[in-house]
Amino acid sequence: MADEFTGPGNPMTASGLSAGCDKLGVKAAEIWSILTVETLGCGFLPDRRPQILFERHVFRKETNGAFDAVAPDLSNPAPGGYGARGAFQYQRLVRAIQLNRAAALRSTSWGIGQIMGFNAQTAGFADTESMVAAMVQSEDQQIAGMIAFLQENNLDQFLRTHDWSSFARAYNGPNFAINQYDVRLASAFQKFSTGLLPDLTVRAAQAILTFLGFQPGPVDGVMGRITRSELTEFQSQRGVSATGNLDDVTLQTLQAALVQTPAAPQISGAAAVAAN
Repeated sequence: MADEFTGPGNPMTASGLSAGCDKLGVKAAEIWSILTVETLGCGFLPDRRPQILFERHVFRKETNGAFDAVAPDLSNPAPGGYGARGAFQYQRLVRAIQLNRAAALRSTSWGIGQIMGFNAQTAGFADTESMVAAMVQSEDQQIAGMIAFLQENNLDQFLRTHDWSSFARAYNGPNFAINQYDVRLASAFQKFSTGLLPDLTVRAAQAILTFLGFQPGPVDGVMGRITRSELTEFQSQRGVSATGNLDDVTLQTLQAALVQTPAAPQISGAAAVAAN
């Protein structure tokens, strides 16, 4: 069941990010603020499935409470009960699909911008199945869906004025303050507007290393010590000059390795615990 959600995991490109900025009339700092708060800035899990979060209260609404008795953890009037992020959410989704596929997909938030499945058409897709298929392919398509959703709901105005409370209320719901979405958005914007933005080439390398089973640290576009160490390990394994530098040859070798490697490899690499 999970295989249908595993795709190439194509990382964000400069053209994809730039197109989003142009459509919203904002700079990259505003976009990165949303992405960082929603998914820590990465749209895929290490096994190349999109980041998701299954919402039990939405599933209940979508199915009129038909599964409350048999699966109260999946169908419940109260939000929450999420459990662990990551792969565990797919365990919940798979169980929900066995009960009602359409409702399960609609009750899940998808990708780097965490767009709910029931918002597929608002995000520019024909239906939820089409949106999910796009989310599986690339972060660029994930971002495009988020941008369309923001435009359709006139949220771009709040981004341009940096009205984070109004943005959070509209994007995350009336209970946004519980999780301090507005505070976190403001903090992220302060960071990105006054400091360096993620390097998309480094970020792509980090994502690919992660997909290949290495542990370069967070996919944040920063060439930290652990990223460089894992890159050096990759170079050594692939017969590339082990400089720890992300040159064109190394990037091409990374891209080729990803194409040749099945998804969800076992974790390997030089660093297992340390932070980037």
